[in-house]
Amino acid sequence: MKLRFLTVLAVALFLAPIHPVSAQPIPSTHVYFSPHGGCTESVVNALNAAQSTIQVQAYSFTSAPIAKALVDAKRRGIDVQVVLDKSQRTEKYSSADFLVHAGIRVWIDEKHAIAHNKIIVIDSHKVITGSFNFTKAAEEKNAENLLVIDDPDIGAQYVENWMKHQAHSVPYEGK
Repeated sequence: MKLRFLTVLAVALFLAPIHPVSAQPIPSTHVYFSPHGGCTESVVNALNAAQSTIQVQAYSFTSAPIAKALVDAKRRGIDVQVVLDKSQRTEKYSSADFLVHAGIRVWIDEKHAIAHNKIIVIDSHKVITGSFNFTKAAEEKNAENLLVIDDPDIGAQYVENWMKHQAHSVPYEGK
């Protein structure tokens, strides 16, 4: 009886259809902390690796290395779009004007008391988020955290949220 069962099992496995395994990327997450924990460097490296799109939402944005990486991406032909908090219109050191003058589309989110998001979505699957503001102080002085999540499902949710905020924001033309 046992031999017959094993024979039937072997034949069933042999005749079973083979389904190819999809080549889905394996989600990954990297964590960084500041001060001096490599947050800015990880953001710049991710921006430099972008292939098609970069969508940014930022509350405070004064980081020269991150702004430069966005401009470099735009020059490489990447579609770069940025939504900023309304405070960035009047901040003395905001990167908003630098981005606009480089041809990057920037919007101001006036709908909320504070547009406190700090996210970057790269190529619809890599999400950079956390308490880390895109500022020099966040890298050098503050206690902050940054997550870099590479996951298409999470990326899609962040793209959808970014689009909702962009839709109610107003274009920023610069000073």
